[in-house]
Amino acid sequence: MAFLNDNYLKLKAGYLFPEIGRRVRVFCEANPEAARRLIRCGIGDVTEPLPPAVIAAMHKAVDEMAGRETFKGYGPEQGYEWLRATIAKNDFPAARGCAVADDEVFVSDGTKCDTGNILDILGHKNKIAISDPVYPVYVDTNVMAGHTGEANEAGVYGKLVYLPCRPSNGFIPEPPKRHVDVIYLCSPNNPTGAAANRPQLEAWVKYALEHKAVIFFDAAYEAYIADANLPHSIYEIPGARECAIEFRSFSKGGGFTGTRCAFTVVPKSLNAQTKSGELIALHPLWARRQTTKFNGTSYISQRGAEALYSPEGKAQADGIIKLYMGNSDTLRVGAKKAGLKVFGGVNAPYIWVRTPKGVTSWQAFDKILDEANVVITPGSGFGSRGEGYFRISAFNSRVNAEEVARRLQELKW
Repeated sequence: MAFLNDNYLKLKAGYLFPEIGRRVRVFCEANPEAARRLIRCGIGDVTEPLPPAVIAAMHKAVDEMAGRETFKGYGPEQGYEWLRATIAKNDFPAARGCAVADDEVFVSDGTKCDTGNILDILGHKNKIAISDPVYPVYVDTNVMAGHTGEANEAGVYGKLVYLPCRPSNGFIPEPPKRHVDVIYLCSPNNPTGAAANRPQLEAWVKYALEHKAVIFFDAAYEAYIADANLPHSIYEIPGARECAIEFRSFSKGGGFTGTRCAFTVVPKSLNAQTKSGELIALHPLWARRQTTKFNGTSYISQRGAEALYSPEGKAQADGIIKLYMGNSDTLRVGAKKAGLKVFGGVNAPYIWVRTPKGVTSWQAFDKILDEANVVITPGSGFGSRGEGYFRISAFNSRVNAEEVARRLQELKW
């Protein structure tokens, strides 16, 4: 008989979003009238159509697939050179101190995939540090890979180092006093909506260099940063090229959640050590992993992503981002008027809300679903320190955002 990967048995019952989907499905089946007025502000999925410039580029790419002379089969697993060059030039300009080379960019089908797959090139002896609350994928993929112990009743896994994110530190974790080898940072943060400033990232780069650690920097929401003083990339910090891998996505900034295109930057100057202590560059290892286990992102999607960098594409994407951030303002103000304590929602499309005293995050989820017919995300699904909070997503129409704000103010806690 075949043996299974026992690490999967350590996972807590159900990934967060399927559990939300199950509860919403049960509610809708039992309450068909309420189901018709249901508004979803839970999962962070975009709602607006792709920018016209992207649609035009993808239509053209489809037409190319219809001719023998222009047809594209397997593309380069790392991504087409024209897209990698466009990304490096626009997202990592030397003027901001980034200086990312074209071939340090690896195009993929999603940041979620890459933040899990990156573990393939690292060993099992690493001490992993994860923010709490945190995007669940960071934790679950380490559980699957066998990097953790069992979870306790609060869902805290042994062997992981949890970095508390709380109001007192602005929900941005601080470097620990102890040694760790791998650090997950997300800025702007999912779920709290907090964005790290330059001194905070400088402290992390300093720590990583001193401890020879690697930072996994998830910048999937960088397009939503409104504060001109906040870094968009960790490579704006001197020394980051020697200690950080950055993950970016077209999903939230370009509306590609269903189109699938993202990229990861692995600098050539970033090293890790072998069991014998020899330093080895991670760049060729990630290239080897991708060319072995990944056949590349579709040509059509990559042409669509390239169009986001055109003058028309940039303007159209900015317009959609402004819509979502206008929703964020509406929801943030509405939650405050409802008497709730609110965080985030300024440099990210997520509002992080403290539950009323004595109310758990799943109790808040059920109450808001039952009485307001609105789907939010319970904070406990993001880690033990997410308990006592819930997340509201701003990905929606303006009409729906205004209606959710109104309904929140009508709730009696």
